[in-house]
Amino acid sequence: MKTMGIIAGNGRFPILVAEEAKRAGYRVVTCAIEQEAEPAIEKLSDAFSWVKVGELKKLSKFLKDEGAHEAIMAGKVEKVRFFKENVRLDLDMMAVLVKLKDRKDDSLLGGIADYLFKKGIVLQDSTCLLKDMMPGPGLLGKKKPSKSIMDNIDFGFEMAQKVSGADIGQTVVVKNKAVLAVEAIEGTDEAIRRGGALGRGKIIVVKIAKPNQDMRFDVPAVGLKTLEGLIEAKAEAFAFEAHKTLFIGKDIFVEKANRAGIVLYGVSDRP
Repeated sequence: MKTMGIIAGNGRFPILVAEEAKRAGYRVVTCAIEQEAEPAIEKLSDAFSWVKVGELKKLSKFLKDEGAHEAIMAGKVEKVRFFKENVRLDLDMMAVLVKLKDRKDDSLLGGIADYLFKKGIVLQDSTCLLKDMMPGPGLLGKKKPSKSIMDNIDFGFEMAQKVSGADIGQTVVVKNKAVLAVEAIEGTDEAIRRGGALGRGKIIVVKIAKPNQDMRFDVPAVGLKTLEGLIEAKAEAFAFEAHKTLFIGKDIFVEKANRAGIVLYGVSDRP
């Protein structure tokens, strides 16, 4: 039996990966980030260990000892952790950081991926087992967009490309072709909350992948918490990049968005 390692961050993403890996016949071994991962994932794992942010040697040793030559990094680890509590940078992690040209997400996660590769552990596409949860282009729910909404989606998509291209964030909140909020280190849900407070309803939220998105990590993902934020902010529409955005609990997400009258639209026209 092949072994799949899971490096588990926050949310339900890691749990879904573990469930699908089990269905695919893998032996699942999970290294979970403290104060990020859901404890429930332990029950889905054949072997399990907790690590703090920055304990790279402990993480790689666990995966190697359990015979995991491939692994999936699932669920985000909030970058603010690196500036707060629960951080224990070991010598291996510090060595990775020293080699980085900057501390952007791509650089940091790429450095970790290179480190694991040298240890004999290959990071796989984090969505390789979840492709049916990544909708294609066009209308996803029942609510159809007006011309005004589509114009704002197009504008938001263009703005989001600029932001994601600079590796700042992947989400923008717009209204009347003006940018109300840009996602940065605080994450998508907080950006929606800020944009909603400024826009006072009828906002458009656009979330896209980075240019040349590395599907091994930091894949755009949304879940019911994001939808709750959209409803609270009285959003008119949520646009996402087709085939590159993971919907956690997709069927429930679409059903609730339909009831709330929120447009769900997949965009795929990158220039």
